[in-house]
Amino acid sequence: MSGRRNPKQNRFLARLTPAIYERLLPGLELIALPRDCDIYHKAGKIDFVYFPISSIVAVVKVLMDGAAPEVATIGDDGVVGADIFMCANSGTSRVVVQSAGFGYRVKMSVVKDLFETEPAFRDLILRYIHTLFIQSAQIAACNRYHNVEQQVCRFILTSLDRWASNRISLTHQRVADLLGVRRAGVSEVSANLAKHGYIKYHRGCVTVLDRTGLEKSVCECYKVIKGEIDSFLK
Repeated sequence: MSGRRNPKQNRFLARLTPAIYERLLPGLELIALPRDCDIYHKAGKIDFVYFPISSIVAVVKVLMDGAAPEVATIGDDGVVGADIFMCANSGTSRVVVQSAGFGYRVKMSVVKDLFETEPAFRDLILRYIHTLFIQSAQIAACNRYHNVEQQVCRFILTSLDRWASNRISLTHQRVADLLGVRRAGVSEVSANLAKHGYIKYHRGCVTVLDRTGLEKSVCECYKVIKGEIDSFLK
């Protein structure tokens, strides 16, 4: 394992007790997660659980017309594949790398064994799944009732919370697809945010210049999602 990367850069893994962490450690494998990588389509067999450390993963709901809006975001704060413990094998969902980076993976069989034999691990997994439910419900409400600017600000801020710098690789088209809105609307919002000095957009990358400005422009949904994750990670 690289000296510059270690599993405890994932904040879920950092919360494990030393004994549980030591049981999990031998099975952890460092892997690259390239952008647009389809980690797994839930219609298929899930062989691994993933713990991102420097990547952002989007859980998207695939609709009949091909649209795939985001229903949850997972980064160094969580686990990709935890919902398998709720028997959530929906063939209409995909898990795709939104921003490239690295993560660790471990065989599902290892995690299932811990889930069945370690009450503390099982409790942590179930609490994390609860945060995903809260996030998905809030995103659904946000996309229904709040304007595009508020949605874009929420999207950027939640991504920023899971990223190591203020520069995120995001195209207007990608943001539009994940929010389920028109690309022109995202471009207009980005131009307005740039005009106010909150962000800079260049060649498919968003650089956040004024986080406070974005937080003043976002709806309450961001604070609900962030508060839930912060509470879980305490």
